[in-house]
Amino acid sequence: MMKAQTDEILRLNNIYKRLLANAAVKLYEGEGRIVGPNEVEVRQIDGTKISYTAKHILIATGSRAQKPNIPGHELAITSDEALSLEDFPKRAIVLGGGYIAVEFASIWRGMGATVDLFFRKELPLRGFDDEMRALVARNLEGRGINLHPQTSLAELIKTDDGIKVISSHGEEFVADVVLFATGRIPNTKRLNLEAVGVELDQAGAVDEYSRTNIPSIWAVGDATNRINLTPVALMEATCFANTVFGGKPTKADYTNVACAVFCIPPLAVVGLSEEEAVEKATGDILVFTSGFNPMKNTISGRQEKTLMKLIVDEKTDKGIAIALKCGATKAQFDSTVGIHPSSAEEFVTMRTVTRRIAYKAKPQTSL
Repeated sequence: MMKAQTDEILRLNNIYKRLLANAAVKLYEGEGRIVGPNEVEVRQIDGTKISYTAKHILIATGSRAQKPNIPGHELAITSDEALSLEDFPKRAIVLGGGYIAVEFASIWRGMGATVDLFFRKELPLRGFDDEMRALVARNLEGRGINLHPQTSLAELIKTDDGIKVISSHGEEFVADVVLFATGRIPNTKRLNLEAVGVELDQAGAVDEYSRTNIPSIWAVGDATNRINLTPVALMEATCFANTVFGGKPTKADYTNVACAVFCIPPLAVVGLSEEEAVEKATGDILVFTSGFNPMKNTISGRQEKTLMKLIVDEKTDKGIAIALKCGATKAQFDSTVGIHPSSAEEFVTMRTVTRRIAYKAKPQTSL
């Protein structure tokens, strides 16, 4: 599996390099830092430094995992290392309640590991609809994942039998691997931003057009810590290109961004949660739900429910619109954010015309 993963990453890297080359983009591999409002310095792989000036600089360096500062934190790994383990962990402890935490807990449990999931709130996936969160928690437990709500980790200790973990309630556990999935921060620490005066690590550091407080420097994606999803970064980059080079100032639209959590079973949402709808409503809302056991589970005997939920404004009856029935244009599809990773991304990022077929009027035939 590790070899297949490495081969696939290399294949994708080469595809992206080829796309850049075909677009006449010059690629310089090394570590870059900003040394002026219009200048970037690159330390190349061989150690030599080169500098480039430009009218615009775009920061798109993503984010990096962060660890809580508890005793023994150096014994834990993050998602960066989780897919590069040489040995499969038979006992795994995961700290965190977000996407990465529940996804890795699901992966390792699905491969047969004993998994304990610790998180601070009563339910995992804070910010999602509470009813959906509760179902995810039940399904995770149904798959055999041990949930520890309202519990954190106090200390990690290396032992001959593995890593001894002491919880915030004083309980002791032993694991082969401890994963900290406790959030990510902008990966900008080594870009020399402070010297240039860029305030990228501050909340709201870019404007609606992704421009920083330095007019010539822009930033998109997880480096700005807005909505940290791959398709959102693609949308922001497209808006940047339209604004700076297309002559069409374009703001990114963050309303109704779809997202998915690939736990077991997966969760997908778009629009407001029930709690958000109640908070923002100006009238009555209607909640429609349908819970059922899908056929694949009835055949296998697994008691794992599926829940579908629709929240609408009673007065307007508006919830999720059917795009085609509303007469959506291609431009509207282009402005839609697709779920990552899925074929929806491909659909909403098709920008190049493959071929144009000219219309030919058919000759009229006599009856």
